[in-house]
Amino acid sequence: MSAKIRRRKTVARHGQLRTPSPISQLFKIVGVVLAVVLVSGVSVGAFVVSDLYGTATADAVELEGQKPVPPNISEFEGGFDLLLVGTDACEEAYAGYFGDRCSGPDAEGNLNDVNILVHVSEEPRRITAVSFPRDLMLPIPECTDADGNTSSAMSKQPLNTSYGYGGLNCVAKTITNLTGQDIEFAASVTFGGVIEITNAIGGVDVCLANPIYDPDTGLDLAAGTHNVAGIDALQFLRTRHGVGDGSDLGRISNQQQYMSSLARKLISGEVLGNVPVMLKLANTALSNLEASTSLTNPMTIVQVALAVKDVPFEDIVFLQYPTYEDFDNSNKVVADTEAAQAMWDAINANQQLQVTHENTENDGVVIQEPETPAPAPDESATEAPATPAENIAELPSNIKGNSAAQQTCSNGNVR
Repeated sequence: MSAKIRRRKTVARHGQLRTPSPISQLFKIVGVVLAVVLVSGVSVGAFVVSDLYGTATADAVELEGQKPVPPNISEFEGGFDLLLVGTDACEEAYAGYFGDRCSGPDAEGNLNDVNILVHVSEEPRRITAVSFPRDLMLPIPECTDADGNTSSAMSKQPLNTSYGYGGLNCVAKTITNLTGQDIEFAASVTFGGVIEITNAIGGVDVCLANPIYDPDTGLDLAAGTHNVAGIDALQFLRTRHGVGDGSDLGRISNQQQYMSSLARKLISGEVLGNVPVMLKLANTALSNLEASTSLTNPMTIVQVALAVKDVPFEDIVFLQYPTYEDFDNSNKVVADTEAAQAMWDAINANQQLQVTHENTENDGVVIQEPETPAPAPDESATEAPATPAENIAELPSNIKGNSAAQQTCSNGNVR
């Protein structure tokens, strides 16, 4: 599928339940710029971002086959896609936290352990963030790394090895080949960057339905709400054996809970109303960012921020890419292409997404029901028109997810 750039705007539709400016907030760029823009205005925001972003553009990555970005991103027909990648780089300041990963036989190379494709639809905007398991076995195309070394195409390798074969561009090529989605923008951040970003905003509140104890990461948290920052925030994101059935799929759900909470905090008065905090966040985030060349124009970043800033929580949906157990290796998974195609068809048609999967004790999170009943409707208010039935898509039951309007809590496996 190739991205088409259009010359006039069309109106589409898409959504699920109630408001943060999504995932990009996990590994930042959109949320960071959004904070500056909302307080400073577009022109001032662009100036500030231009100044800060200079440190992040020197090593910008060219996405293979990248088409020119139009002056106005609304010219992307069908919306646009942003790939966000988290890598496990053994940076000197943080290597001590990772044990054998940074000192043992596997210390060489970087893995892309977090892979999220964010689709932003046409007006009225809806946002869908699809997380891909690190252990997803799939073909990896021919890739060339920063030193000019080219790796041959491979028919079946774990997704999280693609960064090592050719950096951010290779991850983008791999996911484009899998999904058929054009990727207009991409960015990556290290785990050390996550620590610094979380610290810059004073931590993130996370909810635990059950205690988490994970000796592999050292995470030990009681049930309830916790403010996590620094290494605790990173270990919360990394924990695998501490939630659900101990699989990478459970970890993805846990990460999505964190992203939702981070997004809420970023758009709260606590952050948006505090210019010094926002500028500190922007400086911290952008200095830890590896971006595609398509994200080196400050006005493009501002446009992306403005495109997502007013999307309500119910129209921001977090999904897991559907998979089966790999028959060759029970510790790996392979793509459920039929369910995935149904998901992409609904996303690209800008339909309202309805998650039909019902969480069990094996999942990484549980849905928390509201403690207080919803307020009585305002009789004088004008009701929003109902979504036409033909514009609603019920996703296959093996696609896990939730909207940002739903409160989820980590399903710790200490019971």
